[in-house]
Amino acid sequence: METSPGRRSRPAPSPDASPPPADDTRRHPPADGPAEPTTDGADEPTPGTRTPRAADQPGTGTPPPQSTDQPHLDPPRPHAADQQGAGAPLARTADQPGADPPAPRAIDQPGAGAAPRRTAGRPGTGPPPPGTAGRAPRRTTPTPGARVESSSSSPDGGPAPTAVPREPGRRHRRARSTAGDRLLALPLRRRRAGPAAATGPLPPGKEAGPPPDTDADGSDDPPERSARRRAVLVALGVTAAASAAALVAGLLSWSPEPADPARPLTAPEAELLAAMRVTNQRDVRAGVRGSVGTGDARTEFVGWVDWARPLVYLDVGGPGAGTERGLVQANRSALVVRPDPAAAPSPAPPPLVPPADRWRLREPPAGRAVAAVRDLLLGLSANRTDPTSTEARWLGQDTVEGSPVDIFQASLPTAPTPTVQTTAVPTAAGASSGTSGPATGDGPSWRPRLWLDRDARLHRLEGRLPDHTPITVELARSDRPTLRPVDALGGRPGLPRALADGETDRLVRLPDRLRASGGATLTLTAPLGPTANLRAAGWLSWAQSAAYLALVEVDTPGRRALLRWRSGQVARAEVPGDGAATEIPAAPPLPPPTGVTWPADQAPGDDLDRLLDAALRAGSGPGPAGTTVRVRDDRVADRAVDVIEVRSGATALRWWIDRSGLPRRLELRTGRGVWAQLDLTPGRVPVLPATAPGPTAR
Repeated sequence: METSPGRRSRPAPSPDASPPPADDTRRHPPADGPAEPTTDGADEPTPGTRTPRAADQPGTGTPPPQSTDQPHLDPPRPHAADQQGAGAPLARTADQPGADPPAPRAIDQPGAGAAPRRTAGRPGTGPPPPGTAGRAPRRTTPTPGARVESSSSSPDGGPAPTAVPREPGRRHRRARSTAGDRLLALPLRRRRAGPAAATGPLPPGKEAGPPPDTDADGSDDPPERSARRRAVLVALGVTAAASAAALVAGLLSWSPEPADPARPLTAPEAELLAAMRVTNQRDVRAGVRGSVGTGDARTEFVGWVDWARPLVYLDVGGPGAGTERGLVQANRSALVVRPDPAAAPSPAPPPLVPPADRWRLREPPAGRAVAAVRDLLLGLSANRTDPTSTEARWLGQDTVEGSPVDIFQASLPTAPTPTVQTTAVPTAAGASSGTSGPATGDGPSWRPRLWLDRDARLHRLEGRLPDHTPITVELARSDRPTLRPVDALGGRPGLPRALADGETDRLVRLPDRLRASGGATLTLTAPLGPTANLRAAGWLSWAQSAAYLALVEVDTPGRRALLRWRSGQVARAEVPGDGAATEIPAAPPLPPPTGVTWPADQAPGDDLDRLLDAALRAGSGPGPAGTTVRVRDDRVADRAVDVIEVRSGATALRWWIDRSGLPRRLELRTGRGVWAQLDLTPGRVPVLPATAPGPTAR
């Protein structure tokens, strides 16, 4: 083996030696080596740039084919920078502790003229071509920004780190590996050469090498294994989860200061508010649910309101209901209740056909509890639109039964009547007398909140009564059954019309039939006042023009009176009661009890006297006189009757006449707007007392 002067000789490898498995090692790097960084070919030499090859070393295998025209092409050796990993520092082997000193480069040896050594066993390797032996390699002038490439060999025969050009605008990615790991991995790795990489001009005498034999699509690149990236992603996920949990906890515990969205109404909103009461009148009825007061003073109610009649029909309950617990019906002038102390604490929808008995007239304090609810509900209807409110405000939006609504705050044209307090005012004589003091609350300036939909229908109302009691009312617009008032409020509604011929004939012949019958047994229901809910039983005689009754006040069981009527004069006498509360009293004793002092006869004075007088006069005159109209047909005592109303001035009488022409009921509208009923059963009656008996001597 020939050696160049001044160069160390190196034994050629055995011909039987096989090349190292470069591909397998490249895809599966050694387990103890460092993870390979991903490279994109930015640090690779450009095609046409030659790097030191092992084939240029003397003493290697078969010489390549001789050629004088074309440069010798053989597979390029990988860059030292790629063998170490992209971005790894190009430290010389001599700089590592404990490493052998670098072999002297051929260009630095005196008299050196041989080409670089070739590595035996690689395809296309062999002795240098003729004419090139003894020629020293040319130096390469480094380009600006590129590192100088060293042609020295490593201690194990491999190439030393080579200068890699820096691509403009990119940074080198350096792998963290030891010198020993890099040297072990040098012969086993191959990287793609980026087409844009440049190593500068070739040294004199050097030919351009072939382009690197690499995959253009990077399919042979090793998979990226970045434990650091996975650790960063896990840390970011944990941080995001903790931040989300802290945000949710903060939102649940944080409540912002409520902003006041109140503003004046727009023109469409003002039109909705002005049309609210007309819309209620047009819809006729609606379901009602609400409460008045709070705590133990709370009164709850459920039922309906009929704006066309008008009528309110409720079931009242709650801890603060008191004597008003039970069924309630009311119109604009009167309120009647059917007390039920044993009713459930919470109210339920009342029966559509109300019971016929046990109704009492009540006058609760104005502006409080049930009376305030009555005034409020009936005041929500009108025949014409209201004037535009200037002080009304829009408060926001809400959803009721799936429909969007607007919330307004405005004063209603009809506000609940404030409660009037009675104060003691001293008189000149030193006594005190009761006078009306100032009303509590703010009266007409009461401004509730109203929930209105886009059709001007009211769904909810909230506010405070004039005495500052909170009230809430919810309206069910789809709950609209036909309501039936109790008899005290006029009974079942009908379609008034003019009398037919048969009905007119029965009304004209009524006096004759009354005298022919002689008389009738009667019961009386007369709600004349909150402490005058009267019930009576007795007889009436058209033949004698007399009446005799036993009279009680249902809320005062210990009181009882005897009423005697004769020739248009009436007398009442108080007698002890039996103390038993009863809806219908027993018939009066005949003859009248002894020891009773009768006052002097007087002319009829109250509604009860007028009712009896009208009944007795019907049997002696030409018949009821006045404007007549048939109200409806009805039933009483299992008989079909025609309800005929006769109006004469301020007096309104209703005769319930059966098909035989006999009266079964007579009603009189009282001054409180309720109807007093006198139920009649025509037939034989006993002889009634004609004169007041004198006191009996003891």
